[in-house]
Amino acid sequence: MANGCGRFEWSVLDWNEPAIRFYRSLGAVPMDEWVRYRLAGDALAAFAASS
Repeated sequence: MANGCGRFEWSVLDWNEPAIRFYRSLGAVPMDEWVRYRLAGDALAAFAASS
C-alpha cells in the first residue's frame, strides 16, 4: 500500500450481525484464532498494585 500499511484490524461484538455482514461485504475475514482478554475491577486493581 502507498502508506506502508499491510492490514487494518478492528473489533466487533459477536451479536452485531449488521456490522459483521457489512465488514464481510468489504472482504474482511474474522480472526478466530485471537482471543480477547480484559482486566477490570478487583483484578485490575490487584494487577496495578503488583507493579
